[in-house]
Amino acid sequence: MEARISIITLGVIDLERSFRFYKEGLGFPTQGKLEDGIIFFQTSGTRLGLYPLDKLAEDVSPQINAERSGFPGFTLAHNTRTKEEVDRVLQLAEKAGGVVVKPPQMVFWGGYSGYFTDQDGYYWEVAWAEFWEFNKDGSLVV
Repeated sequence: MEARISIITLGVIDLERSFRFYKEGLGFPTQGKLEDGIIFFQTSGTRLGLYPLDKLAEDVSPQINAERSGFPGFTLAHNTRTKEEVDRVLQLAEKAGGVVVKPPQMVFWGGYSGYFTDQDGYYWEVAWAEFWEFNKDGSLVV
């Protein structure tokens, strides 16, 4: 198996609301349409998918309860090339209807980061570090 994550699919409560948040609010590019029933956004490297939560749970297994509560146990990250971009992205997310749950600040590992949630409660870290390098396609060198 190649070490690659091709798509991260978020189970969302309201597909139209989430589509507007990511496409119009955050500016993620897509050719997808709501009537497709699933939306894929073109991001650098990994694609982001949105699919109705109940249908995603059913696709995994009919025994899965689609109701969510609390912290989902993972975060998504958007790494920036500048410290100032962290502030701009968090402001953009908030303007689009997200909630900033941790304002941007210097953090223990030497970077600058903050967190927001989208309307379905998925946590996004927006972070910058002086020592990070990026590939030409915008992906982080780790």
